[in-house]
Amino acid sequence: MNRYFLKLAYAGSPFHGWQSQPNAVSVQQTIEDALSLVLRTPTPIVGAGRTDTGVNARVMYAHFDTLHPIEDTQKLIKSLNRIVGKSISIMAVLPVGSDAHARFDAVERSYKYFVTFEKSPFLDRVSWFSPGMLDVERMNEAAALLIDTRDFTSFAKLHSDAKTNLCDVRQAEWSDFRNPYDIPGIVFTITADRFLRNMVRAVVGTLVDVGRGKLSVSEFAAVIDKKNRCSAGTSMPPQALFLWDVKYPYI
Repeated sequence: MNRYFLKLAYAGSPFHGWQSQPNAVSVQQTIEDALSLVLRTPTPIVGAGRTDTGVNARVMYAHFDTLHPIEDTQKLIKSLNRIVGKSISIMAVLPVGSDAHARFDAVERSYKYFVTFEKSPFLDRVSWFSPGMLDVERMNEAAALLIDTRDFTSFAKLHSDAKTNLCDVRQAEWSDFRNPYDIPGIVFTITADRFLRNMVRAVVGTLVDVGRGKLSVSEFAAVIDKKNRCSAGTSMPPQALFLWDVKYPYI
């Protein structure tokens, strides 16, 4: 058996998330259908993770197996890109070891959440418009607390199938959002070994409450300590969230 990694990107708006599900169009199912058609055999894929409905991915990896080696990966990439549509881009097909795993071997994942301070017809599909300015300095004070946090139950989706809510967050900060339209904005970058379902959008929503003055930094810390999703802020809209990168020890 031969194993390959797909490196891909997608816009989340046309899909009901990454994971295949009955009676809904997903990124996973779209790629599996394309692979199965080109390779002429049912070809399931396993992704590095699951993004929710409307969430984008600048970089996502998935693995699949073939009985015979792929002789021309560039030809496969071109064939897949003709089939999957405009909202998905297959960027690379990479041969890996037979025991390589797109989900379990990932050592780090990064997300970005984009916020603009002016309404924009160009960025509305990839950012969240804040009608008022936010106190970025206080938001960064609060975000720094996430680095020393291990239990993210307060930001976890209720009734999820996660076995543990422990995560190792290695970066969490707001910075200026530079874009070609000169529209003022900021971006939140968070990097960790793993993420819980809906975690980033819940973290951002709670940090926005800090930026609006609804929560103090100490109150943000109390939200973390409560380990109760109901104590945290609202889950932010999905279109502004991007899975930005996934790192492996062998890629």
